Amino acid sequence: MTMAPRSAIAVIGGSAATDQMIAQAFDVGGAIAAAGAVLVCGGRGGVMEAAARGAQAAGGVTVGILQSYDRASANPHIEIAIATGMGHARNLIVVASADAVVALPGASGTLSEIAMALTIGRPVVALDAWRELAGVHHAATPQTAVTLALELARDPARARIAPR
Repeated sequence: MTMAPRSAIAVIGGSAATDQMIAQAFDVGGAIAAAGAVLVCGGRGGVMEAAARGAQAAGGVTVGILQSYDRASANPHIEIAIATGMGHARNLIVVASADAVVALPGASGTLSEIAMALTIGRPVVALDAWRELAGVHHAATPQTAVTLALELARDPARARIAPR
């Protein structure tokens, strides 16, 4: 009997994050775990660590796709650390490993992940960020961001049409 893989949601955002972003990322991680999905992230600090901490606190599985070859460089809330040695090129692996992406505020690395996700057909749901980008869906709360990301992952036709 073959089983389908569990849904996976990538959480992307700044490695330097405000208290509000940390709280939102924690709640996003918890919502991902509560939905039974796997959290995928870059495995380091800021938004990534807060989301992984939230998922872990809710009993979820966390995967960190690391820039370096050092698995020990992952934050302490990463259960599965994947060391790529690829630097920022690992951003593509982060979004390609997920069915959908939840994007919090960030800088150029986050922007590159959004662009890559849209290019390969992964839906992106932004939480308090990225309103100026075409193709990105938006949510007002962490829970609605995760719910929408999972819905869009199941409905590829709807995922391609993001309201402006």
